[in-house]
Amino acid sequence: MQSGESGGKLAELIKKAIDDCELTVAEHEAILALAAEDNVIDRQEQALLSQLQELIANGTVKKVR
Repeated sequence: MQSGESGGKLAELIKKAIDDCELTVAEHEAILALAAEDNVIDRQEQALLSQLQELIANGTVKKVR
């Protein structure tokens, strides 16, 4: 999968978590696996992961089981 493709898929997964206001353990693991799939976390992926982490930290997105 090319960087742009994984970035797009990563954005979709993160958008779903934002829309749901919840992030399950399985979703979180899928997001991290997708980001690391090509062994390189590019700027777009890093920005998306940072955004998600910020939303978790400020309580906008809650981690659930």
